[in-house]
Amino acid sequence: MSELPQNTVSLLKVLGELEQQTLAEVRKLATAAQDVDGNPPLSDQTLVALGTESADDSVISLLANSGQGADSRISGIIVAIRDEGTAQWVVELVVHPDHRGSGIGRMLLNQLGEDLDLTQILTWAHGDHEAARKLAESIGLSRVRELYRMRREGTDSLEEVPLQRGLTLRTFRVGEDETAWLEANAKAFEHHPEQGSMTLNDLDARMNENWFDPSGFFLAFDQEDQLLAFHWTKIHPASADSSRPMGEVYVVGVRPEAQGLGLGRALTITGINYLLEQGVDSVLLYVDADNEAAVKLYRSLGFTLWDADIMYGPERID
Repeated sequence: MSELPQNTVSLLKVLGELEQQTLAEVRKLATAAQDVDGNPPLSDQTLVALGTESADDSVISLLANSGQGADSRISGIIVAIRDEGTAQWVVELVVHPDHRGSGIGRMLLNQLGEDLDLTQILTWAHGDHEAARKLAESIGLSRVRELYRMRREGTDSLEEVPLQRGLTLRTFRVGEDETAWLEANAKAFEHHPEQGSMTLNDLDARMNENWFDPSGFFLAFDQEDQLLAFHWTKIHPASADSSRPMGEVYVVGVRPEAQGLGLGRALTITGINYLLEQGVDSVLLYVDADNEAAVKLYRSLGFTLWDADIMYGPERID
């Protein structure tokens, strides 16, 4: 792997949120990488963190700029976000397809090592991308988590499952349901490393995204008007290789005390049928590989394994 001459690449360190123009350039970089790799290189949580005012010491970004003067462009970024619960750093890295093979990824990782102990970080290889995998293994990290990406093809709707007596279903009401949803989400994902820690700022940031549509955010309530379960859907615009948009089972959650009522299956089907009505011809979702119950449910609804994201971290000693 050849290194670029040092005077053609400069590194910029940013603590906390990025300026809006810089964040827009990072989003374009992520889109360019996704078009080539087929996987989004930066998670929604990372993009939210980069655009949200936060403690400067909880988010570290290193930007690689290639070229000089007015011709300088962001060619890569590495982002480290400290998990509030565990204090562990979670890292994502992406290099623009036009600048790969020139040592930028290694340069960014080495520079991050000036601030963090790289042997103790967690880092994602989205789609188990070979370059990301090699970088992770080069600093002694091992596979610690596997996140399946599953996909359902076709436009055939599913037979709806009626809710049990006394339960009602409606869509999310902006300005009314935020607190109840955050509480239900925290209960449903109490042991989930990312989803269960969502805050009102996180939710607001997602609701401000162009893709957010409350008509695709389904909530199930009991007779006391307590939120028991939910299915938040998402629609991705058509890509260069597809003339139709793609749907996503973005988040499905059921409170522990409501498990066994069939709400997970019922709401998942409701959301899938809604997505099909909006004109998608495929639906994707992410699920932890070791969540056997959820994987079994999704397979029964026609989802098959597409690929997987791999998290690397310090080797576990049981």
